[in-house]
Amino acid sequence: MQAGEGIRRASIRQVAAAAGVSMSTVSNVLNNPHRVLASTRRRVEEAMEQVGYVRNSAARQLRGARSRVIGCIVPNTANPFYAALARGMEDRLAEAGCVLIQCSTDAQSEREARYLHILQEQDVGGIMVSPVSVGLERLLKVRGRGTPIVLLDRERDHTDLCAASVDNVAGGELAAQHLLGLGHRRLAYIRAEKTVPSISDRAKGIDKALRSAGLDPATALMEVRVTPAAAAVVASEAMAGILAREERPTGVICFNDDTALALLRGLRQHGIRVPSEMSVVGYDDVDFAAELSPSLTTVRQPTYQLGHAAADLLLSEYRSAHTHQQLLFRPELVVRDSTRAPRE
Repeated sequence: MQAGEGIRRASIRQVAAAAGVSMSTVSNVLNNPHRVLASTRRRVEEAMEQVGYVRNSAARQLRGARSRVIGCIVPNTANPFYAALARGMEDRLAEAGCVLIQCSTDAQSEREARYLHILQEQDVGGIMVSPVSVGLERLLKVRGRGTPIVLLDRERDHTDLCAASVDNVAGGELAAQHLLGLGHRRLAYIRAEKTVPSISDRAKGIDKALRSAGLDPATALMEVRVTPAAAAVVASEAMAGILAREERPTGVICFNDDTALALLRGLRQHGIRVPSEMSVVGYDDVDFAAELSPSLTTVRQPTYQLGHAAADLLLSEYRSAHTHQQLLFRPELVVRDSTRAPRE
């Protein structure tokens, strides 16, 4: 290149010529890759690399095309459950040539609202969100402005939204039924301090299992609310609640596996043996659950599949014949070494 010569971006016309295809085929590879044969798509992609073509997304959006950047808003991206969820989303979006932006709300309504505003300002192609509040008015307004919304880990109560979730009521019921089946009659549920719908639904499942067993939840169940913070804080708050009872619970259900891990540490520090003196059930079945000592009995969620399905629902919003759907996955109890029958 000579001094003073301007830098020019490679064009679609150049890509088409290099690949030996029409410009409309190149456009389909960029915007609707599922419509193009894999062999043709590879040839076009190789041509793009050869001529140095890079899509000008800003200009594309000015022409009214939909952004390939997708937003995701969840309580905590550092939580292993949401990390696996995001991987499922990312893999599905990658197939469609899209990328994912993740945001953590820490279960704060104000932070959720701020992220929704920022993502709309960036004109993202859609948002998948695990909402903090029970009401969906804020999300319906976002959708009304033209941004597709898919609910994550939350059953919808409005037919104008798609949702992908796991049956959390069934999950709570599975955990409680397991402990009750072992003979436990005094249970505890350690839950987040914030009222998040999925966690409240698990409480409903526990309540349902107790009533089915002829027990009064008012006397057979204690709820301990903890701050979603460092493990040491969770362990301290959980242990304070459990040890405050004259008649301690013999079986404890935790709202996620991170909390169960913190509880196991707290019980060990207080000399309470698991499972001989207290049984512990987690929730999610993240990777480390089977490696703990004792290995953790937990409720498994099909997390990757959930994320993949949510992204697929979002992509389907672009189709003219789209119909809003509710996808509800079934959780599964995984029994390991942290639970057994209570001592007489």
